[in-house]
Amino acid sequence: MSHKPHALLVMNRETFADQFDSKRLDRLAQLVDLGAQPWTDSLEDPAVSGRLEDVEILVTSWGVPQLNAERLKRMPKLRAVFHCAGTVRSFVTDNLWDRGITVTNGADANAIPVAEFTFASIVLAGKKAQVLANDARSFREDWGYVSGRGELGNIGRVIGVVGFSRIGRRVVQLVQQLQDVTCLVSDPHVDPLLVAAAGGTLVPLNELLSSSDVVTIHAPDLPETRNMIGTAELRMMKDHATLINTARGALVDTAALEVECATGRIQALLDVTEPEPLPADSILYDLPNVILTPHIAGSLGTETRRMSDAAVNDLERYLSGKSLVAQVLHDDLRLSA
Repeated sequence: MSHKPHALLVMNRETFADQFDSKRLDRLAQLVDLGAQPWTDSLEDPAVSGRLEDVEILVTSWGVPQLNAERLKRMPKLRAVFHCAGTVRSFVTDNLWDRGITVTNGADANAIPVAEFTFASIVLAGKKAQVLANDARSFREDWGYVSGRGELGNIGRVIGVVGFSRIGRRVVQLVQQLQDVTCLVSDPHVDPLLVAAAGGTLVPLNELLSSSDVVTIHAPDLPETRNMIGTAELRMMKDHATLINTARGALVDTAALEVECATGRIQALLDVTEPEPLPADSILYDLPNVILTPHIAGSLGTETRRMSDAAVNDLERYLSGKSLVAQVLHDDLRLSA
């Protein structure tokens, strides 16, 4: 390669430390010119401001500022952004799309740990394991409480997947490992043949909610999906069913969930909430049939390097004139996270 394009990594300090060890920085340096300071957490940093007019490639992740008209004006040669995280919604702007700048993201790579976490949660939900662990604190020295959460086991279960997204598709495929499983999928924008190929059956949301032993949410956070699981939807769920949310908290009406879970009729495993974190006085903290985890399903720590590798792989394709694996187009954001 006779000319290495000038590149800059833009993300917060902790993310840079997690995602770019010496091995990955060395690989990047073989492809692009990183200059004396390869990383910044601010495009207003005087240490890099003089380089911006030559920057052709940005490698970004969590903490990248919005690429608005003023910042893009200072990078007249910028032609591609390789994002080492999931959604690009926080930083892309119309100005960026108008410039025809290529954008990729790490959503496919990030889907892997979320789907794994969700599948593990589904298996544990079949045994009511986490909820029964909470019950053990109240029913000490007496395991007779086990029957209080409904039938236990993972054979012959009906799993409902709301949203056939990158993660939803992986979850459908993973649950096929369970014996005699029926996997229902609800998504108004998907081809039934694609769902069937993954092992699921496309059904209306109402049918999925009323039939499933476990309902897991994987829809994008869009205006039309906010609070898509509310009072009516929660009441459709079977007694002792489990709701899992590893997508976005805004997809579930928190007030309605508090009311329904307070009855003890259903269980909830929530990795995301609205707001996040919940207010200190939320009843969901105290209910034994509710499990709360602090948004840990997605890539964390060294797991995030999977997204770095995917971004650098696409960067290498880009510089070789090959088609990209993870390119994001403006129209994609209508239906994706």
